Amino acid sequence: MLEQDRPFAGRVAIVTGGGSGIGQAIALGYARRGGTVVIVGRGQEKLEATMALGAQAGLAPIEAAAVDVRDAAAVASVADDVARRHGRIDALVNNAAGNFVVPAETLSPNGWRAVVDIVLNGTFYTTRAVAPHMLAAGRGSIVNVIASYAWHGHPGTVHSAAAKGGVLAMTRTLAAEWAGRGVRVNCVAPGPTETAGASAALWATAADRARVLASVPAGRFTAPDEVAEATMFLLEDRSRYVTGDTLTIDGGQWLGRPIYGASADGASERAPGAAR
Repeated sequence: MLEQDRPFAGRVAIVTGGGSGIGQAIALGYARRGGTVVIVGRGQEKLEATMALGAQAGLAPIEAAAVDVRDAAAVASVADDVARRHGRIDALVNNAAGNFVVPAETLSPNGWRAVVDIVLNGTFYTTRAVAPHMLAAGRGSIVNVIASYAWHGHPGTVHSAAAKGGVLAMTRTLAAEWAGRGVRVNCVAPGPTETAGASAALWATAADRARVLASVPAGRFTAPDEVAEATMFLLEDRSRYVTGDTLTIDGGQWLGRPIYGASADGASERAPGAAR
């Protein structure tokens, strides 16, 4: 493999929610590019599945820590251990999340806390855990996985939208605070992504799936590998002057489907004499 194909050689990344879906794709993508990866998640079985995939692909061993990102002390212990053993932490991807569709008026306080604790608090706890190591070294790249409804909202996701909106604000704030100290902070915002977790939580029926798919101008779901590729760009040196930004990978979903003057295939539907 050419050196330019191994931009993370000698570097170390922590990926939360790395046992499945997008987090798994990001962890494997970083390892394929020569980096050392430590995945974090609550389920040991899922973490071992990612480790096994890495081994099957002939990658350097992927490490794992079975901790809950809602536990600030546990997350700090993991970061300190990684820095002690490897001498550095170059990258962090905050991907751990939880979501389910529910009308706001029936969302319980426990349901609200569960999502906000994982998405917003967990992202801060993990970021706060790696920050001393990155800031001391004068280098580091952090990528937070959010969603476009963090800025435009979406019915049925008030807990997740509020939490991810908080992560977006956190990202911009920390990007400004740490830019002069060599640490970059960005977001990726995937659209509806074809993973087992998302399918079960967000489009469990065929009708739900068809409705979600119809909202995407590109006409298909996002693939985890596509999100991983975007994340790799934000972690690499070629994006070294990018911070506080959000890279959206959603096939145009947040821009909306055509409403006036054109059908989905682009053909004009304006009647003669219609208002312009």
